[in-house]
Amino acid sequence: MNIENLIKDTFTAREHDAPDSDAVLAAARQRIDSRRSGLSRPLAVAAGATVLTLGAVTTVVLNRPDPVEQSQTIATANGSQGSQTPAPTGQAAAGLQMPYSLGWLPPGAVAYRAHRINVGSSAANPDAPLYGGEYMLTVTADGQVLEVDVQQFRMVPVDQATFKSGPGKSVTVKGQRGVESSVSTGPGGYELYVAHPDGGSMYVHVSAAPGSNAPAQQLVDAGRRIAENIQFPGTTTVTPAYGLRDLPNGMRICAFSVDQGLGLDRSAAVPGANTSYSLGTCTVQPTVFVNSAVVGEPTGTPGQPVQGHATRYVDDNGYRQLWVLDALGGAPVVIAGRIPQADLYDIANRLVLPR
Repeated sequence: MNIENLIKDTFTAREHDAPDSDAVLAAARQRIDSRRSGLSRPLAVAAGATVLTLGAVTTVVLNRPDPVEQSQTIATANGSQGSQTPAPTGQAAAGLQMPYSLGWLPPGAVAYRAHRINVGSSAANPDAPLYGGEYMLTVTADGQVLEVDVQQFRMVPVDQATFKSGPGKSVTVKGQRGVESSVSTGPGGYELYVAHPDGGSMYVHVSAAPGSNAPAQQLVDAGRRIAENIQFPGTTTVTPAYGLRDLPNGMRICAFSVDQGLGLDRSAAVPGANTSYSLGTCTVQPTVFVNSAVVGEPTGTPGQPVQGHATRYVDDNGYRQLWVLDALGGAPVVIAGRIPQADLYDIANRLVLPR
């Protein structure tokens, strides 16, 4: 299958989950261009709509920890140059660190739909993604279901906030300037942009799930309290279905996603915590995509075995894919990009697969 096409399909399916993509994109692209980050238009579009531009998206459902329990062992998502030695048998995948933590959520049963870091960085600070992290989750209590989305827009200031159902009005949250909109009967629910001290803004969206109801004031109170308790730097980590170690040639993990496979055929998703990565230098658009929530049957011709797994290899006019079969409980992991075949195998041998 063509993973580049799947990226487009994923963006289209997720568009309703984000703020007005055209308006956010206009502001985001202006700043991306001014900082010469090197993002191509497809990546800028996805980043502007807060959609991770990976070849597939993925699944995790976690219980919400208390703030103290949320402080877990921090493991960096950035790989360093290393050898091509296969990952040791039984090695566990390192946790992926979120750039901020949620110190408060409404009472109830919490199911995380997504943890992700959105793609993009600036040449001035290649270690800091332009769009930061995103949490998507639901909270269920007494038959009511709330949907919560919290995102960091590093390049969208409060004065360029856009809403699904407006208009917005000025507010102050913990001494920071913000703009909020609450139309509980519209598609927006409660939305809040609050200025981040280091630039850009944090976006908090709280709404009643389809088929559920919530008073407007409840959404306002929950959204403001979530915003007041966002904690920097983040101490929250999420466990991926598989990992990557010692990436070669200065390559790093620029973005990751652990989620429910939003917008995809979920019957094809791996049960549990499916995972996708975007790899590159993180100063320009990522060049390699590693995905587990893939749709369709493996294509291509048999390739060299990787860590004891059969493979399939596809070369589509220079866009190469390496399928590592039966990597995750019968499901494959796909590595793809416009890189040499040898580099695909090199990365595949650095996968940290389940025991």
